[in-house]
Amino acid sequence: MRSLCVYCGSSPGADAAYTTAAASLGSLLARQDIRVVYGGGRVGLMGVLADAAIAEGGRVVGVITRALLAKEVAHRGLQQLVVVDTMHERKAAMSDMADGFVMLPGGFGTLDEFFEAVTWTQLGVHSKPCGILDVNGFFTPLLDLLDEAVRQRFIRIEHRQMLIIESTPDLLLGRFDSWRPTVAEKWLDRTDR
Repeated sequence: MRSLCVYCGSSPGADAAYTTAAASLGSLLARQDIRVVYGGGRVGLMGVLADAAIAEGGRVVGVITRALLAKEVAHRGLQQLVVVDTMHERKAAMSDMADGFVMLPGGFGTLDEFFEAVTWTQLGVHSKPCGILDVNGFFTPLLDLLDEAVRQRFIRIEHRQMLIIESTPDLLLGRFDSWRPTVAEKWLDRTDR
């Protein structure tokens, strides 16, 4: 893996563990020479992630819309800041630059961006791993909902199993190294869909 897209909040959240996790992930990615692709912000977990990677000598690319740039939330210390017109262009650009996706705690935007990447993996638009860094059980209610969606037959079990979920950055990245797109490929080959 050469490049990882990280989706996370523009707020630091209520628990200091979230900022600690974002900093740990940014540092780890830099030490492993994995480029960070993210939303380009200087605030919240986004800023913490970028600052930590930069402090370790890592490569960081931000992708931000003109509207957010105008609000002066862009990180000015990045090696590269890509400015686009729409959120759709932002998501596509981030996806194109990444070999995989990670979601940290965040709000609607974080969830939207991550689950679009998951859907693209499910549909075979790309074959890239999607992982959740579940800091202090933040995502437990969401994971329970996904499990209920499986029980109610809205999500296939093989699609639910595509998600890599760990509580620490090192465990999460370790699982990314062994991920193979076989589940998505098997589903795409099915004739009964």
